[in-house]
Amino acid sequence: MAQFSDQFRQELDQLMRWRRDVRHFRTDSVESALIDRCLATFNLAPSVGLSEPWRVVRLRSAAARAAALSNFESANQDALNGYSGEKSEIYAGLKLSGMRDAPEQFGVFCDEQTEKGAGLGAATMPEMRRYSVVAAITQFWLAARAEGLGVGWVSILDPEQLARDIDIPEGWALVSYLCVGWPKDDMETPELERAGWEDRRGHLPIVDR
Repeated sequence: MAQFSDQFRQELDQLMRWRRDVRHFRTDSVESALIDRCLATFNLAPSVGLSEPWRVVRLRSAAARAAALSNFESANQDALNGYSGEKSEIYAGLKLSGMRDAPEQFGVFCDEQTEKGAGLGAATMPEMRRYSVVAAITQFWLAARAEGLGVGWVSILDPEQLARDIDIPEGWALVSYLCVGWPKDDMETPELERAGWEDRRGHLPIVDR
């Protein structure tokens, strides 16, 4: 196995601490070669049965982005209506999407009908394909952060509506909608924690059996 220095381990820990969910982006563009370099990390990710089920859709057209933004705004209003009291006030003040500003936006899907991998490891737990996609997204996220880019994961969406609006093949399931670009600011503390929505757990709950 490869050996890594203490400095490398410290920097890796720092990178993970600075992997923030970014909502506030500058609008200036990102060099295509840089985006491609980050996207290439998908192919380094582990996947159940080596199925590599991730499918990345780059939303470039104004029509596709407008449909995605409208989808978010509708779902976000529905979510706000579901809260009351203090949570409603905090939620109303949160910026939960960078879709208006982020220069790069991607829908990341799982091909749940892929024949690659011959079903190994997915017969009893088909959700493992989606977990594989999440692992690939995490690698992309860390690679982007190492380049100084910010990534924001938008989950307040109607996935089936988005699939229809941007003409996604049958059998592809939305796992994430990612906004990518240069962050307006860098803060180690998560925005939800700063806003008082929730506190980060200070320990790892481990149960022995």
